[in-house]
Amino acid sequence: MTDKEERGTHLYVPDSRNENVWIDINGEHFRRPDAKISVFDSGFMLGDGVWEGIRMHGGRFAFLDRHFDRLWRGAKAILMDLGVSREQLEARLYAVCDANGMTEDGVHVRLMCTRGIRSTPYQDPRVVVSPATIVIIPEWKEPAPETATRMLRLATVHVRRGYPDVQDPMLNSHSKLNCITACIQAAQAGADEGLMLDPHGFVATCNSTHFFIVKDGEIWTSSGDYCLDGITRGMVIEVAREAGITVRERNFSLTHVYGAEEAFTTGTFAGVAPVGQIDGRVLGTQRGPMVERLQKLYLARLAADTMGRART
Repeated sequence: MTDKEERGTHLYVPDSRNENVWIDINGEHFRRPDAKISVFDSGFMLGDGVWEGIRMHGGRFAFLDRHFDRLWRGAKAILMDLGVSREQLEARLYAVCDANGMTEDGVHVRLMCTRGIRSTPYQDPRVVVSPATIVIIPEWKEPAPETATRMLRLATVHVRRGYPDVQDPMLNSHSKLNCITACIQAAQAGADEGLMLDPHGFVATCNSTHFFIVKDGEIWTSSGDYCLDGITRGMVIEVAREAGITVRERNFSLTHVYGAEEAFTTGTFAGVAPVGQIDGRVLGTQRGPMVERLQKLYLARLAADTMGRART
């Protein structure tokens, strides 16, 4: 790998089994080379849909109820009928994983739901002529071994997280060009991820993960007004508070960030990951005590959630 290729917050261990993995499209299984959707599909054509990224732990999907809650909220918000029940969709998730022999850890699933096939290239949902398209892509995907300790580099980007009356950042939609543009700018700056501000200049989130800092023994994260309702973000806030750690969801600026004791990101794939540099300022050269503690607390909650979860 080149140095540029080694950047990123979602580094994973390549697995050749993914080249021919089974993929579920509307309840049918297709090998990866044969898995296709229509060029008239709403997701391909317009980014019209919602999605979830879900990890398997101990043969069970972690925090599945929370992922489904967010998925159904998003679909309802855009007046999209998923056309399946939660039980039916859970059964599909496990069925395609079972078909691939994915019964333990190291599995990541991208669940994508679009409004369906349109009769013509046009944005009006009234031209949709099929039920929703639901695609499940499971992969053997383990975070790189160094993920828990590798100090990430972030770069503040000019692309902002916008007002909810423009495109609500709370919605986990297929329309990700805002975040992709931020990612491109960060990559060009040699960073792993872009740190995005809100319309008022306060820190909002990263382009594909959530962002936290540690100040005077407290954990700070954004107010949440301009970022996705992150599952891992919420879990880290919960386990920290349960452990007696003060967590503040508040506005803060880059001045606070540059003076922070520690910083970290959260996400479904990598969990809790330490940040070492932001805009060239060095916050730390090795994982700090708060990040290490939160990683342990999060992994314990992850194990507890999946240990008692029954499969559909």
